Amino acid sequence: MSSEILSVLEYMEKEKGIGRADMIAAIVNAIKAAALKGVNSGQELKIDINPKNGQLHAWAVLKVSDSVSDPRTQIHIEKAQALKPGAQLGDLIEKEIDPAFLGRIAAQTARQAIMQKLRQFEKDRIYDDFKDMVGNIVTGTVRRKERNDIYIDLGKAEAVLGGKEQVPGEEYQPGDRVRCLLLAIESTPRGPELILSRASPKFVRRLFEVEVTEIADGTVRIEAFAREPGYRTKMAVISTDPKVDPVGACVGARGARVKTIVRELNGEKIDIINYFADPKQMIMEALKPAVPREIILDDKSRRILLRVANEDLAIAIGRKGQNARLTSRLIGWKIDIEEYKAVTVDVQDEATKKLASSLGIDAALAKRLITAGFVSLEIFDGVEADDLQGQGFTAEEAADILAKVASARR
Repeated sequence: MSSEILSVLEYMEKEKGIGRADMIAAIVNAIKAAALKGVNSGQELKIDINPKNGQLHAWAVLKVSDSVSDPRTQIHIEKAQALKPGAQLGDLIEKEIDPAFLGRIAAQTARQAIMQKLRQFEKDRIYDDFKDMVGNIVTGTVRRKERNDIYIDLGKAEAVLGGKEQVPGEEYQPGDRVRCLLLAIESTPRGPELILSRASPKFVRRLFEVEVTEIADGTVRIEAFAREPGYRTKMAVISTDPKVDPVGACVGARGARVKTIVRELNGEKIDIINYFADPKQMIMEALKPAVPREIILDDKSRRILLRVANEDLAIAIGRKGQNARLTSRLIGWKIDIEEYKAVTVDVQDEATKKLASSLGIDAALAKRLITAGFVSLEIFDGVEADDLQGQGFTAEEAADILAKVASARR
């Protein structure tokens, strides 16, 4: 039995990180509890395990008496003095017993209790080891896939990458190395369960914090963030140091920093823009290269109406509305996008209205004059009644028009 105990102690210490003292205490309590349920019921026991060799010793704690009614709890004074010279009535003495005497059933019960205790130790150890890592990136090896869930070995524990936390299009095989965000530790009847994510926006944010030293030290801050896993991420950054370009810091020399993150995300597009408190500036920055022709804000409902040229409409909306959705999440306003239609001015109609107003004539007569080429008062210089009659006006109309032209010039 000592070799079995020693192997358990060594395994749990090396593989699970559980100290020998904790393990010995658990084993002792389990054996004692199991023994008291068997033939040793009602007896007080003392059990000790040597941490170096796993040797187990057991003692029965007995009360010295001159009349023994229960040999499991009492010992006659003569026998007691033989074990311990000078023992007196009422003293408690320890009598070593053979561990095998604890009973086969007790041993089986103890083994079950020990395994239960070990599982509890492992659960507590998992929580203690990972509780401070929630929100950080961890690296592990894919072990297996069950339904839509992927189980990943993190070394000291196994974690699960659920279907909802996976990025569409990503596939993993057993043995693949993968980086994930430790999203949470959930309590389950089986113990703490480590929940991983690659779809969370926090995963990309944390990648930037790891890759970009200016973000890690607080020189550059990520003020707004929006992501559609596997497709596109938009983030707005600002610098606390006027000498540092926040977008340039995130992109890196020749795009080195952002390329590293894009590779980790298997080609997911990342748009990095400057942050502005003004939603108008923010939306113009977020929609580049599309240029809004008109922006109408509704502060009460936090809604923005954008009008863009036809050639920019597809860019602004994006594939299946993706760009518009991400921009909306990024700035925190609802966005409506429609085509900008320039208001065309009818030159002839405008000239007719102006001439009718200048001469004080009706629109129909003014339109006839415009059609004939008399588009302004200056053109009437040197014009006589015959000229107007030659353009289809009656003598009376010609005389009236010339009189009104002369009056308008005074």
